[in-house]
Amino acid sequence: MYNNQRIVAIITARGGSKRLLGKNILPLQGKPLIAWSIEAALHSPLIDDVIVSTDDPTIAQIARQYGAQTPFLRPIELASDAAKSIDVVLHVLDSLEHSKKQRYDHAILLQPTSPLRDTEDINGAICSFFDQNADSVIGVCEAEHNPIWSNTLNEDRNMKNFIPDQYNNLRSQDLPTYYRINGAFYMAKTAILQEQKTFFIKENIYAYLMSQEHSIDIDTSLDFMVATALLQQKETKC
Repeated sequence: MYNNQRIVAIITARGGSKRLLGKNILPLQGKPLIAWSIEAALHSPLIDDVIVSTDDPTIAQIARQYGAQTPFLRPIELASDAAKSIDVVLHVLDSLEHSKKQRYDHAILLQPTSPLRDTEDINGAICSFFDQNADSVIGVCEAEHNPIWSNTLNEDRNMKNFIPDQYNNLRSQDLPTYYRINGAFYMAKTAILQEQKTFFIKENIYAYLMSQEHSIDIDTSLDFMVATALLQQKETKC
């Protein structure tokens, strides 16, 4: 709780995954992937409750083992590839309010595929939310590759006008800095979230800058290997 404002962290973890099978519970440095997000949230004194939304009883059991709440299983229609995270978050908020009589002032979405996002990141983002009197805060990091040097290609791979003339022959350090959404942190006022049905609300929305290292988003086996290497390096330093 922060300034008498109730905050819920919602971790979304469906059972199906096409590119990396069972990724949400794959063992990462001795514990399931989802456990990293659960523990990071539970260690934050600013968060009142940590809820895991899943359609998979195995994931639910593991989530409970690590201290999260799983008050219900996610309905089938919200467990497909086409299901949107925002719909899952809204389902959790509505279900908690109607069946458990639990109402929260603010909701945080923590995706389990961001295991290097730690409690310090979460606390910093929450404090930033209140310091700026924001309605929404979303985690970002500096883009690893500047999008100015990116474009689409036709079938013949012709690169005419691939890079805008004003950026041609510039050094990378002379290009403007771009940031990307890292998928690690989303927070919004519950009332506005339920009204607009998105964390990307129209006004009073701010970015919380995170390091590239803590912004690793696991979607492929390569991402998983990178996260493993970074965690191993961190343990070595400790």
